[in-house]
Amino acid sequence: MLTQDEMNKMDAIMQSHEYQQTAVIAILQEVQKEYRYLPEDALCYIAKGLKLSEAKVYGVATFYENFSLEPKGKYVIKCCDGTACHVRGSIPILEEFRKQLGVSEKKPTTDDMLFTVETVSCLGACGLAPVCTVNDVVHAAMTTKKAADLIKQLKEEAANEN
Repeated sequence: MLTQDEMNKMDAIMQSHEYQQTAVIAILQEVQKEYRYLPEDALCYIAKGLKLSEAKVYGVATFYENFSLEPKGKYVIKCCDGTACHVRGSIPILEEFRKQLGVSEKKPTTDDMLFTVETVSCLGACGLAPVCTVNDVVHAAMTTKKAADLIKQLKEEAANEN
């Protein structure tokens, strides 16, 4: 169930796109930026606001890989496993992130909702391999040591914000 504040935010997003049905992708992107995923209630609310079927909005949300229907952590770590990164050792780096955070492929998000670890096919930075991103900030020439240090730094950053 959405709060009034959440409905107001979504109304503002849809209004900024003049409630155009053709802007559904842009609207979903903005909502996901706000929540770090697309809550089911939000999809239903957007469908109603744009006068689209819930199935249509859900279809868009599930068609594009960039959208998530599952909650994600504050820090989304994407480990590239494209050819260049894989050959240069991306798997041990991924395993180090998972070990440091106590997550797995089946449970990619920490219980405190601070971290999500995902793999992606390519980040488009092959010359910097192996690469990962944290909230779309590229970290090049990763090693297991750099991965452990990055987690430590992000945890300290999160602690200082609280």
